[in-house]
Amino acid sequence: MDNLIFSLNVTLPIFLLMVLGYIFNKLGIIDEKASSWMNKFVFKIALPVLVFEDLASQDFAGTWDGKFVLFCFFVTALSIAVISLISKFIVKEKAKRGEFIQGAYRSSAALLGIAFIQNIYGEMSSGMGPLMILGSVPLYNIFAVIILMVTANDSEGAISAEEKDASGNAVEKNEKSKLIKSTAVGIVKNPIIIGIFVGMLWSILHIPQPKIFETLVGNVARLATPLGLMAMGAAFDIKKALKEVKPAVIASIIKLFVLVAIFLPIAVKLGFSGEQLIAILVMLGSATTVSCYIMAKSMDHDGVLSSSIVMLTTFGCSFSLTFWLFILKSLGLV
Repeated sequence: MDNLIFSLNVTLPIFLLMVLGYIFNKLGIIDEKASSWMNKFVFKIALPVLVFEDLASQDFAGTWDGKFVLFCFFVTALSIAVISLISKFIVKEKAKRGEFIQGAYRSSAALLGIAFIQNIYGEMSSGMGPLMILGSVPLYNIFAVIILMVTANDSEGAISAEEKDASGNAVEKNEKSKLIKSTAVGIVKNPIIIGIFVGMLWSILHIPQPKIFETLVGNVARLATPLGLMAMGAAFDIKKALKEVKPAVIASIIKLFVLVAIFLPIAVKLGFSGEQLIAILVMLGSATTVSCYIMAKSMDHDGVLSSSIVMLTTFGCSFSLTFWLFILKSLGLV
């Protein structure tokens, strides 16, 4: 019961912020223009600063566990690969397929990870949360950029027959080359990836943070979650969401149950326990991060499927995480 209450206290306020955004939209307080501005601000400023704050103050050298980081890295990569393959059989439209893929693998690792670990092990936890973030979050964002760019490009239509030369291949190859180049540029220029890189560099070099700077960063970072969630709620269209209910439910089941059921036993078999398992559980089975919706909207997707997945997983993970915690505690693993 304590775990359920804690889970509800963590996730329900997040869910209710989305509901609040929806209500504000209906009252005319947050219109489409305001919602678009909020998304832009969160994507370019607040989220990168939040990720920077999470990483810059961590002592990666002092808590380093190479085996754990590599496990998080390879499990994340494998999850993305498998979900990408099966998505072709679930979502036919390529633009929506991109939203399905990232919605099914991207967790609120930074938002929920530290909170869950500290709730169970206290403030003096051993640092597995930041190491899990290091092993998974960069991959989350790099592959999200690639997936969303490729599917957005496909959704705009292929090259017409008139545009092809006599061989039918030269123009297509040129377009593929342009896509690869634009995707690479998109990864390098992505604000969240820049935030991750700068935060890790700041931590590794042990650059001090003056109190004024630390307070400023903290204040900006705290804007990311409420603004992003309310913007998503304000743009949420129930009628459109109902049309996407099947892929949204499937992605949510994958996110909250399937990935955990597959990889958590492997983690136990490899000898991980305690705080490591909790960090892995959060990585695999926590709610889909709101940045899925923000990135989808910022990269020419409609965001309906993303917002549906975020809402379903945010509400559902209060109960699913409690279920998994109960199993781990019953087995004496945490």
